[in-house]
Amino acid sequence: MRAHQIMTRSVISVTPDTSIVEAANIMLKRHVSGLTVVDDAGKLIGVVSEGDFIRRSEIGTGRQRGRWLRFILGSGKSAGDFVHEHGRKVSEVMTPSPVTITEDTALAEIVDLMERNNVKRLPVIRGDKIVGIVSRANLLQAVADLARDVPDPTADDDHIRSRIIDTMEKNDWCPFGLNVIVRDGIVHLSGVITEERARQAAVVAAENVNGVNKVHDHLCWVDTMSGVYLNSPEDDDLAKAS
Repeated sequence: MRAHQIMTRSVISVTPDTSIVEAANIMLKRHVSGLTVVDDAGKLIGVVSEGDFIRRSEIGTGRQRGRWLRFILGSGKSAGDFVHEHGRKVSEVMTPSPVTITEDTALAEIVDLMERNNVKRLPVIRGDKIVGIVSRANLLQAVADLARDVPDPTADDDHIRSRIIDTMEKNDWCPFGLNVIVRDGIVHLSGVITEERARQAAVVAAENVNGVNKVHDHLCWVDTMSGVYLNSPEDDDLAKAS
């Protein structure tokens, strides 16, 4: 998927001269956590978000740095903090020259950019004009939409078994001696794991195959150093109940 398939097209923007109070009220009224900042020609020049209102003199949350730290950082940093905490216009608190994407940017790249730049939203640009915005909420919606169960006409037991095995064997955590039995969409996994986290990965891999109704975990854990052998929690519970 690409940006144009999930982006919000109705973008709320303000100008550099918009007051801090007005910007805050717009975000509260429109239930958004950030605003794009555009110049008179409609060109994107910055982004202002909730994070820009955290350190403000009005609520007594300005940065309190010790004398030694102020000396190390220099007067320029203190001056910048003062402007950000006392500024009256959006231009004085916004993040200038924000990271942007195009309509064709793939979702994997979008997520990578968000993580690498520690941002929650990315403006979508066509030329020098903003045409949309992709936020974490858009990604969440995409997950919710695509994760819905879709009937698969080939999701019979044999196909399910083959797909589970194919999926697991591509990963280095695949259980040793993996065996998969499927009956009426109910999956039984057995084999040996040496890392407990591989158990959850195997179960999740099976659950993600279309047609799977339930997964039973019979994977046993073995300590490669001592040879200690433990049954799966599910099998232990069955043994105690019998």
